[in-house]
Amino acid sequence: MVAMGLGVWELVLIVAVLLLLFGPTRLPGIGKGFGAAMRNFRRETRKPDAIDVTPPRDSQRESDTTN
Repeated sequence: MVAMGLGVWELVLIVAVLLLLFGPTRLPGIGKGFGAAMRNFRRETRKPDAIDVTPPRDSQRESDTTN
């Protein structure tokens, strides 16, 4: 099984180090926060830009007729 180029033993080692650093009580909260951050990031990248710099079609026609 390979996930993102990591084998099973690499994943086991990463989980063991995380458990040693943060402990079993804080690890679920960290995972929950990371998951929420990823969901928010994906949602924001799918939204269209708030600022649209293209001029509306009506103002283009007005500027063409006045020149």
